[in-house]
Amino acid sequence: MQILVRITKIAWQFRARLILAYLSFLGAVGVSLLIPQLFGEAIDLLVAVDASGIAREPASTRTLTYFALGLLGASLLRGFLDFARTYCTDSLSQKVSYDIRNRFYDKLQHLSFAYHDTAHTGNLMSKATADVEAIRRFVNMGLVRALEVVVRVIALLLILSFMNWELTLISLSFVPFIVIRSSMVMGRLRRMWAVVQEKMGEAVTILQENLVGIHVVKAFASEEYEKRKFARKAQELREEYYKSERLQGTNSAWMTLFFTSGMGLILWYGGWEVIRGDLTVGELTKFILYLSQLTFPIRMSSFIINSFSRAITSGGRIFEVLDAESPVTEKPDAIVMDRPQGQVEFENVSFSYNERIPALRNLNISAKRDQITAILGAPGSGKSTIVNLLPRFYDVSEGRITIDGTDIRDFTLDSLRHNVGIVQQDVFLFSANIHGNIAYGVKGATREDVIRAAKVAQLHDHIVSLPDGYDTWVGERGATLSGGQRQRLSIARSILIDPPVLILDDSTSSVDVETERMIHQAMVNVMKNRTTFVIAHRLSTVREADLIVVLKDGQIAEQGTHEELLAAKGIYRNIYELQLQPQEEMLLDAAITPDSGTQRLASDVGDD
Repeated sequence: MQILVRITKIAWQFRARLILAYLSFLGAVGVSLLIPQLFGEAIDLLVAVDASGIAREPASTRTLTYFALGLLGASLLRGFLDFARTYCTDSLSQKVSYDIRNRFYDKLQHLSFAYHDTAHTGNLMSKATADVEAIRRFVNMGLVRALEVVVRVIALLLILSFMNWELTLISLSFVPFIVIRSSMVMGRLRRMWAVVQEKMGEAVTILQENLVGIHVVKAFASEEYEKRKFARKAQELREEYYKSERLQGTNSAWMTLFFTSGMGLILWYGGWEVIRGDLTVGELTKFILYLSQLTFPIRMSSFIINSFSRAITSGGRIFEVLDAESPVTEKPDAIVMDRPQGQVEFENVSFSYNERIPALRNLNISAKRDQITAILGAPGSGKSTIVNLLPRFYDVSEGRITIDGTDIRDFTLDSLRHNVGIVQQDVFLFSANIHGNIAYGVKGATREDVIRAAKVAQLHDHIVSLPDGYDTWVGERGATLSGGQRQRLSIARSILIDPPVLILDDSTSSVDVETERMIHQAMVNVMKNRTTFVIAHRLSTVREADLIVVLKDGQIAEQGTHEELLAAKGIYRNIYELQLQPQEEMLLDAAITPDSGTQRLASDVGDD
């Protein structure tokens, strides 16, 4: 019930439309109650014999015309009021769904990586679409129509009681069955819709994974496997929908049966009273017409029950996200970081993604401006964790990270992340042109600013060679750009925000020698006058680092310069001999061109 109250509070923000919807249906109910009265009076005027059997003068044509015009006017007024109620209700439901969808999206943007690590993308997409739609239907159907049903039923029962209490008691004989049946159905529907929404999330997850990993699917000729996997989940979803629809259909049939049975009893007993002279034909007609207006609430009840059940389930899933607390929060008195000098300190930093497995332990690193700090280590050693901690994607478990002596937790998240640039290993391109992708972090960036950043990243020449230049649409998969070009686009994106602290996350791990040379040249330009952290496996970047930190099991195993670590004959020396030295030899061999015999690339590498 709390969930429905919360949804109602959101709807109350748009109280003007809600109140108009209530006033409209109240007017429509009032007019609809007038129509049977007019019908009954007209029929009594047409019947030339009253209840006692005494003949009367039949009604004149003029009188009947007045009644007909009255009925027409009432019908037109009711139609207008129904339109007003429908318009207000629909617009209200759209405003509520718009508000909730924006709240949901905003919440997702501000939740930390810790939440997204465990949340399934498909499930979140299902919540943002199907669950929000269920809430919209509740506002439309349950919040307004439910009250209309209650008002209409109460009004009709009062009128029927004043007209003939005996017939009213007979007509109410089926109400207990309706109440019991409705309560049973609502509980079952709520459980069913919980399963439906869960299956929907799983199906969307499969679809999303397939679309993102379509290259892998095709590379392994697994189209049929993926098709069968999705078909199984779609069938499960279909079966759950069938169950709920069967239950709703059965419930609607029972409601109709109860009502029809009641109408039969009314016709039998009311006809007997007309024969006895206790009722006129017009009064019986009015009673039946009023009773027939109960058809609407009875038929609507199944839809209303369904909307309540779905809203409780879907609202719970939505509020689960809206109420989620991010471990990374901004202090109320957080300060805005002005452009720092770039002195970065990791002071006894420990961190774990879960309590049992520590990712970093007692890490101490000091990095200065215009200094390159290279991070090496085996997979799982904690390299990527450092990347995630510095911009506060996660918060440290112990210790602290400072920039210019100030704990990064004291800064606003926005200002911190504008001063810490990241060139990520997996470059994501948005559905936009090249200009939009480069200027993503600086919304007011001019074309000149973008071109300047692209030139520094060694990407400008390729961009201008494209038919549409900077207006070339690349999309998520960046079909017009190679892996190295995508990497340089990411570098240009970071250049544009001009961060004093720069993180290069394994940025040349999967490119060829020529591309690496161009990326390295771009990186040399970018790293000037910045505090740079490089997570790399390539020799060229590692050798030039002012400080090389070797991680093992989340701890610093060694640190120093290239020469110092080679002389120490420890882990770094082993890495160098097993991996880096062969890379160096491969780079040198690849740099010798057969036509000229020059060693242009070799000199580049050597300079590196």
